[in-house]
Amino acid sequence: MILSSAIRAYVCSEVVDMRKSIDGLSQIVAAAMGMNPLSGQVFVFIGRRRDRAKLLVWDRHGFWVLYKRLEAGRFTDPSRLAGSGIAMSELIAWLDGIDLSRTRRLRSVEASAVI
Repeated sequence: MILSSAIRAYVCSEVVDMRKSIDGLSQIVAAAMGMNPLSGQVFVFIGRRRDRAKLLVWDRHGFWVLYKRLEAGRFTDPSRLAGSGIAMSELIAWLDGIDLSRTRRLRSVEASAVI
């Protein structure tokens, strides 16, 4: 599985039962998030204690479910990330415990030609 910078991650703002697997998570993506679970984007779900996260990703052949359990600490508030989606670099930083609300990203450059 390759997660390129073209892929966005969408964080579910609701607390999710971590016992849910592919079918249950796909239903949340479609019903609660209003998105297509087959889009190839990454969908992120957080447990009640915010020490567990599941990622749901579709590739050309099937679903991937990635699971992370923190042994110490908690993920920062996922509601700040919910909505418009985040870049893969931001997702990786967030999963590493970096509080993205305290970071600053450089402005994107829209180039149409090389001079």
